[in-house]
Amino acid sequence: MNRRTWIGTGIAATLLLGAGAIYERPLQDDDATILAAIAPVMLGSALPKDVGSRKAVIDGFHTAVAGLSPSVQDEVAQLFTLLRVAPLRMLATGVMRPWRSASASEIERFLTDWRYSGITKLRSAYDALHQLTIAAWYGNPKSWPHIGYPGPPTVNV
Repeated sequence: MNRRTWIGTGIAATLLLGAGAIYERPLQDDDATILAAIAPVMLGSALPKDVGSRKAVIDGFHTAVAGLSPSVQDEVAQLFTLLRVAPLRMLATGVMRPWRSASASEIERFLTDWRYSGITKLRSAYDALHQLTIAAWYGNPKSWPHIGYPGPPTVNV
């Protein structure tokens, strides 16, 4: 393990431990702000710009997290604490402004950094955000007309 990897791993572990020490419940109300900033960047043009579609992603995300085991819900809560608490967010993501005012390019840069990070925990955090966001949108019937999916087949009995 080289020095850079060692330092990066130490920083990631410290940030995740810090997030774990202060989270309160699986997802908090202000986590919708984080999702509202991240989901459009992750989904790109697949997500219509209307408020209803964006709310559907947030609701779907909460539903997806609610279906996870309690231990995984706790990990998601720790991730959102890391993203919510300003000093932790700044250190872990490089996003200096609050999520409401963060630019798409700042968010894209942080997501790309985490996606290709040499630190397994950051890659895993990216994967969790990505998979839950994708499930939240594409699992919602509101997304189906946008992708040409007619919905599940009906079975006549």
